[in-house]
Amino acid sequence: MTVAAIPGLEHWFAQELPGLFVEWQPAAVPAPELVALNEPLAIELGLDPASLRTPEGVATLAGNGVPAGAAPIAMAYAGHQFGNYSPRLGDGRALLLGELLDTSGRRRDVHLKGSGRTPFARGGDGKAALAPMLREFLIAEAMHALGVRTTRALAVVATGERIMRDGMVPGAVLTRVAASHIRVGTFEYAARLGDPTIVQRLADHSMARHHPQAATADQPYAAFLESVIDAQAALVANWMLIGFIHGVMNTDNMTISGEGIDYGPCAFMDRYDPQTVFSSIDHAGRYAYGNQPNIAQWNLARLAETLLPLIADDPDAAVATAMAQLERFPDRFQHHWQAGMLAKLGLASEGKGDASLFHSLLDLLLAQRADYTGSFRALSQLLRGDDQPLHAMLGSDAPVDEWLAAWRLRLAADGRDPLAVAGEMDGVNPLYVPRNHQVERVLEAANVGELGPFRELLDLVTHPFHERPGMEAFAEPAPDAFARTHQTFCGT
Repeated sequence: MTVAAIPGLEHWFAQELPGLFVEWQPAAVPAPELVALNEPLAIELGLDPASLRTPEGVATLAGNGVPAGAAPIAMAYAGHQFGNYSPRLGDGRALLLGELLDTSGRRRDVHLKGSGRTPFARGGDGKAALAPMLREFLIAEAMHALGVRTTRALAVVATGERIMRDGMVPGAVLTRVAASHIRVGTFEYAARLGDPTIVQRLADHSMARHHPQAATADQPYAAFLESVIDAQAALVANWMLIGFIHGVMNTDNMTISGEGIDYGPCAFMDRYDPQTVFSSIDHAGRYAYGNQPNIAQWNLARLAETLLPLIADDPDAAVATAMAQLERFPDRFQHHWQAGMLAKLGLASEGKGDASLFHSLLDLLLAQRADYTGSFRALSQLLRGDDQPLHAMLGSDAPVDEWLAAWRLRLAADGRDPLAVAGEMDGVNPLYVPRNHQVERVLEAANVGELGPFRELLDLVTHPFHERPGMEAFAEPAPDAFARTHQTFCGT
């Protein structure tokens, strides 16, 4: 059946890029039930939340009813997964329904995840479990609230079936919204087809959609690469600033738009340690917290390889141009990260010795196994006259006192009121993030039909900067016993 719950869908990607997708239909599910609906996002997209809550709307979000005007496709992409090249991945359990122009005129993909097997399924069942889809909803909306570019979650619908993971668990479909689902892996797939015109069409489409300024540059494809590099440098810097670990930074999980995508084995770090890994499949620590900038640069090199024939006719010249762009990544990352650290520490301007100030603080956090999120929040409390929370985390020895003295000296150079600075710091340093033990608790409850804990945590992490009386436990790190054994999983 066709319904009008998501009107106005367009198909720019499908119209311009044949060969990079297959047409496909979602699988019907037995008993769709709406579990979570992002009403503010629905309104932003120009959709009617009430219409999405009707039986027809829920059927659309489950894949039982295809929206009028939709032309579902499974997108094709390749990818380097943990450094190993896989030539044919693609949407094995997902479909792009089409694109909407939102109320601000921005083009947004509407995408179903868990909507059944496609030709790219590679032996998977094409389904999604309820808990991982709620995790993606929770993490995506927390990232959005933290000001980090991200795909968004519009809805989660339980399917009324049980699927096999570690035992039988409830099934679900996620409706995801993105600037687009074009990935580095999309370019890798296009390049492997052996037709350079396909890569050029994909690059032109991506430029027009995400990096239009590159199209008018003297070397448009080099400018396109430069713009993607900067977008990813900003994204990963923001991850580092909030203590986030993506967990599976494969090239098929890196978007051309610069949005975070595919929140599977991801987590927020409690106690600061650059070697922190939560993913059950990252045995060598390739995607550890501290490795993320290097991995981003490595992934971008894979994108650059696909663009070489477009950058210049002379292979040596193309490589030299691409290398020059890639070698700027560390400086771009540092620019974004240092600007974020200035804000986290309440500093209004750059100063000599800032890098030392930043890294000395991180060294103190590492030495004391201090909570990353809580430590920055405690600094603003110190400016208000309460030094107990910070000293409880970092101690009161000479290195801590020396660092605090240097920080206060930098603040004094700005000549601003400490209380005003504390307020600004509280606007960038969250109090509530999706702590791993809290996430697991609410997902376990959701699996047995108790959704109240999920909604409570979602409300907190989508208002991350504002203290809530009685919610102190949500700002605490996981107990050591939990942290020692906790792992995250991809959900498939």
